[in-house]
Order: sequence, then C-alpha cells, then structure tokens
Amino acid sequence: MNSPRRLLGLSLAYFLVLLDTTVLTIALPDLRASLGGTLAGQQWAVNAYTVAFAASLLTGGAVADRYGAARVFKAGVAAFGLISLLSAASPLLDVLVVLRALLGVAGALCLGGSLGLIAHLHPGAAERARATGVWAAVTGTALAAGPLLGGLLVDAYGWRAVFLINPPLALISLLAIRDVRSPRGTRAIDWTIQALACLFLGLLAEALIGSSLVAGALACAALVALILAERRSAAPALPGGLLAATWPELLAGTVANFAFSGALFVLTLLLQDARHLTPLATGLAFLPLTLPMAINPVLTGRIVARVGPRLPILGGLALLATGLAGLALTDLLAPWLLIMGFGLSSCLPALVAGTVASAPPGTAGTAGGVLNAARQTGATLGVAILATLAHPLPAAAILTAATTACYAITSRRAPSRPKALT
Repeated sequence: MNSPRRLLGLSLAYFLVLLDTTVLTIALPDLRASLGGTLAGQQWAVNAYTVAFAASLLTGGAVADRYGAARVFKAGVAAFGLISLLSAASPLLDVLVVLRALLGVAGALCLGGSLGLIAHLHPGAAERARATGVWAAVTGTALAAGPLLGGLLVDAYGWRAVFLINPPLALISLLAIRDVRSPRGTRAIDWTIQALACLFLGLLAEALIGSSLVAGALACAALVALILAERRSAAPALPGGLLAATWPELLAGTVANFAFSGALFVLTLLLQDARHLTPLATGLAFLPLTLPMAINPVLTGRIVARVGPRLPILGGLALLATGLAGLALTDLLAPWLLIMGFGLSSCLPALVAGTVASAPPGTAGTAGGVLNAARQTGATLGVAILATLAHPLPAAAILTAATTACYAITSRRAPSRPKALT
C-alpha cells in the first residue's frame, strides 16, 4: 500500500540532489578565504558536482533498472549523506572537488532510483502522473532554497555548514522508504559509453575553465569515441530517433540552465566581492529570482495541461532573456531577477512535458533522463564560460533570445494535453 510517507521520502532525496546544484555558490567567497585557491578552483568546486551528475544520469537510470530501483535509491541516498559529511571536513580545495564529483554520482543514483520507484509504486497512469507532479514540484523549492539557505548557513557557521544539512535529510528519506522493495531487471549497461561521457564532460569543462587547448582537443577525441561507441553498442544509451525528435527541447533546457547557473555564479561574485554583501544579504538579494520557482510551477502545470508545453516554453525563454538584458543594462536587481524567476519557472516544467510529448513511443523515461543530463551540462558550461567573459550577462541574454527564436521556428506543437499530464 502506498503512502504519502514514501512519496515524501522520494521527493526529499530529489530536493537534496537539486539543492546541491546551487547551495555552494553563495559560499564561494568564504570557501576561498578558508581553503584558498584560484577562480578556476572555485569553478571546479561547483562544476565537479554538475559534471559528474550530468554524465551519470543516463546510467543512473540504467543501473536502477538492472539492479532494482529501491536498492539503488537507498545506496545513492546513503552515499550522498556520507559524502556530504566528508565534504564538510575537507582540508583542501582539491579534496573538496573530488568529493563533489562523488556527490554528483550519488545524486544520479538517487534520481534514477526515485524515478524507477515512482513507476513501480504507482503503476496506474493517472496515479503515476499525480505522484510525478508532487515529486517534480520540489525542483522549484530546491532551487529557491539554495541561495537563501546557503546564505543563512554560511553567514552563521561558514561554508562547511552547507554540507551538514544533507545527512539528516538523507536519513529522513531513508527511513521514509525503509520498507520499499522492487525487483531486479535485465537491462544491459554499456560501461564504456558511461566512462566516455564522463571523460568528455570533464575534459570540456577543463578546457573552458582552464583555457586549455590540450584539454579541448582531448574532449573532441572523447566525443568522437563516444559517438562511435554509441553507434556500435548493443545497449546504446540513446534509443534511435530520440535526439532527432527532442532536440529543440533539449537545446532550450541546456540554454536555460546555462543562463541561470552562469548568471547566479557571476552575480554572487559581484555582490560579495564588488558590493561587499554578506552571504545572507546575497541570498536575500536573490529572493526575487528564486521565489517564483517555488510557487509558479503549479500554475505552469495547469497552463501546460490546457494549451500544451510550447507556449509556456517560448514565454519562459523570452522572460529569461528579458531579465538577463535588464540586468546587463541597469544597476537594478530585484525587478529583473523577478522576471528571470518567472521565466525559468514557466519554461522548465513545460520542457519536461514537451520532451515527453516529442519523444518516440516507449522512450519517455529515457527522454526525461536525457533532458536532465542536457540541463546539467548547460549549468556546467554556464559557470565555466560566463565567468571568463568580460560582459557575461549581455552574452547570456543574446544566447537566450536566439534560442527563443530557434525554438519558435523548430518546435512542433505538442498535443493540448501532453502525455506527461494525462
């Protein structure tokens, strides 16, 4: 018998995974003062998590299907809590970077296992849709909580405190799903593809952060090897036709996270280094950006159910571009951050429905994993690229506006009631 307790446990783990994509950003100045290091080292402290998370998402789902979603989920949540404790005790920045990468892998196991458990515990289409809606609603809450919670913890206890929030929440999640079991599967896993994906993303981030031509060349070689391995594999990570059907949504998701994560990184350094705000004041300054992401997805879901995902995606991208342009052209923060927040909270939930609606039959779960991987890759690139530019916010605004136009031209109108919401 299913219960709200189980769904709470699954949702809480997702909250933890997403919280760690933003919570450390506010702590970067305090982290630098404590452990030292260069700007590139700080970027890696953020990006090690998103690189490993993005590269492991597809295999996280495959591992859950192969070894049992409950078993993989519990292992991922337990590892997340333990590695968080170790991260809080990191004596060196390099050690923290390695632990952040391991956190990303654990996060991918949590996400893959939770998706599999929702499907297992809620076999009916309508029941599953409602459960998935509750589970997905924590996305905005986690993104909203990251900067503010990070500011509160860092201001009171220092950067190490942002990791100490994870273990007790991980324990609550494990207790909530302690009696859940799920069967093993037979899905094959191509470990070569997974290793090449991790290698490509890591080299790409190093090439962008360190301006390394050698790393760039190696990243290109890893990408070629990944494509060849995918084509020859008996168990490819991407079913045939998936990318061709969903690339407009994948592009939009990548750029949206690129702009959000990159702008958050740049603005954090600006507010704390140039304007000398405390971490708490910085978190409060970001409230106009993050609060809409905690409340607007519910409205967006109703709009998507009525008119389909295309218009909310277009409107959200346009608002995001407008907010970035306003930040680039004026010294005001609050109104433009508010516009960005409504833009993100409009397009991101709709992108999930749009990706599922566009995906070939029988590939909806994989399509969701690919979208999450694309978004996390975008977040990694946003931090790596925008921090190196002389005018990062105008560049992000132009890229987002161009993506809005591209999506308007290339996207296909989805059904009025997408499969994800019926």
